[in-house]
Amino acid sequence: MKKVFFTLIAGCLMSGSLFSAQARTAESVSTEENQAAETCPDRTGRRSMAYRGFIGGMMLHTGFVCSNDVTVTSLSGASQKVSLSGAPFGIGGAIRFMFGKHLRVGAEGYVSTLTYGEYQSHAETGWGGILADCAWKIGKCRLFVGGTVGGGSQTNTTILSPIVDDYIAEENISYRKYNFLAVDPFAGVEFSVTRKVNIVLKLDYLLNVSNPQDDFVTGPRLYVGFMFGHAD
Repeated sequence: MKKVFFTLIAGCLMSGSLFSAQARTAESVSTEENQAAETCPDRTGRRSMAYRGFIGGMMLHTGFVCSNDVTVTSLSGASQKVSLSGAPFGIGGAIRFMFGKHLRVGAEGYVSTLTYGEYQSHAETGWGGILADCAWKIGKCRLFVGGTVGGGSQTNTTILSPIVDDYIAEENISYRKYNFLAVDPFAGVEFSVTRKVNIVLKLDYLLNVSNPQDDFVTGPRLYVGFMFGHAD
């Protein structure tokens, strides 16, 4: 009887030890999984596209733009071939809202003016829209590639003779204005000055995709400016 009693006690003790060990193992695995989920929230998919902050600012730009050759006819019937080309100058700005590690969505708008010809003719292009890009951080720099989809307009004032400073209407002037659907691919880099201030360099190429015109000026534009913001 004593042997049976001691055998039962030994069996209970061994079972208890095994149960306790299994419970500790399960608790340890559960704790490690919770810690992994807390430190790596992207594995769960719940925070992979979380909002991280914003960045925005102003930029100046120049570059080289040109159009096809255009023939302008004066009221007297004289024709003159005009080439719209040169370095534009302009200003504008953008704001971006950051989601996840790479995605940024926002809006931007610019005005770009090209002066050309013997008598200071000028073409003014304005555009803006919704932008999206992807950014990759490398040290203190952030490389980005993206594009803008929106609308724009161009105004061309072609002057064929000297303008006299008087109150008489000029005859040898051609004026055109039209709208277009704008698509603007771009790429650039941001240099971190402080946690909230960046210097931005950007290169783009504006496309008129809905209303092609011979006098539409396009080409690479180089932007430089400051961006201010806050990020997690």
